[in-house]
Amino acid sequence: MYLVDIVEAQEKLLELIEAAMRGEEVSIRKDNQPVVKLVGISKQAKSNRQAGSAKGMVWMSDNFDEPLEEFKEYRS
Repeated sequence: MYLVDIVEAQEKLLELIEAAMRGEEVSIRKDNQPVVKLVGISKQAKSNRQAGSAKGMVWMSDNFDEPLEEFKEYRS
């Protein structure tokens, strides 16, 4: 675990980012209080989204945006 002061973090930012990418916890302090935590993003957290991949999986009725009968008394 890295605990560094904000001034030291400015000087060693690349090193701290690389440590976070390796899975190490990096905490940056200001006035001896933790203010920032660097966390690497795991490869499985990144998704392989593709436009149109859900085509045909979603259906919406033709009257989807019609007023609901239950709320008739609230409409003017």
